[in-house]
Amino acid sequence: MNPLVLLALGATLLAGLLAVLGVHTYARGRAQHAALVARLSASGEPEPAGRRRRFRGVDRRLRRTRLGRRIEAKLAATGLDLTPGEFFVYVLGAVAAVWLLAASLLAPFFGPVAGLIGLWAADAFLNWQRARRTERFINQLPELARILANATQAGLALRTAIGLAAEELEAPAGEELSRVADRLAVGHSIDEALGELADRLPSRELVVLVSTLVLSARAGGAIVGSLRNLTVTLEQRKETRREIRTQLSQVTVTAYLVPAIGLGSLLLVDTMMPGALDRMTGAFVGQIAVLVSLGLFTLGFILIRRLSKIDV
Repeated sequence: MNPLVLLALGATLLAGLLAVLGVHTYARGRAQHAALVARLSASGEPEPAGRRRRFRGVDRRLRRTRLGRRIEAKLAATGLDLTPGEFFVYVLGAVAAVWLLAASLLAPFFGPVAGLIGLWAADAFLNWQRARRTERFINQLPELARILANATQAGLALRTAIGLAAEELEAPAGEELSRVADRLAVGHSIDEALGELADRLPSRELVVLVSTLVLSARAGGAIVGSLRNLTVTLEQRKETRREIRTQLSQVTVTAYLVPAIGLGSLLLVDTMMPGALDRMTGAFVGQIAVLVSLGLFTLGFILIRRLSKIDV
């Protein structure tokens, strides 16, 4: 056989072999990259068993943006079992549904307005969930301080005491302390780990506890006595907050009734005079009047909430 033919055949076989090896290496690299992305999630925790994540492509792209990082930080503070991509897609679906519902039940003009309210409601829901989780965490702070005081009095190091408290306490304190223990296990300092906790769940009580632990870790001192006194103080503040919340419950309900009255008025007008909202929003003056009314209802809601907010 001609040597040139043999050389060409050998080169072809070698190129085919290199192509197969290249495809295999590329596929293995893609699989390793996907596994690494799955491990390095927002919270740094593995995905829970039996929970298959949806919208992975949207989630990967969204995390690279400023909006995605903002959603990621809020979700980490709420404790919701959602990725930023899932939350983003669900919110878009809910906004589209509210838009179509308002446009069909009221008037086409109310579609965009309802969509904007839906976006605001999604952000308000995350803030409410974060505040609710922070409140639950604050209620567990006296027990947390008591466990840390007992553990340090028994001779355990502060890192070990935090891990013990994470096992003893229920959610959300147990989950948050587990994150702190994980950060400490991979080399983070106590200042950094506890500082991240205070940033996720901001409250005066937690700031005082974190400051006490950080100062004791830096300079030493009678940490047991400080934690004992802090436990008593936290118990008293817990009872005070409960009394204030009970006294202001009626004002809180009133704040939510104000926008509900506005929506009920629109539905009542459209029921009594079908097509009235279409005719009203068909003119520029009517649109301005509707927007001013919505602004006044919103202002009333904000003012009532501000007046009923008491910092303890």
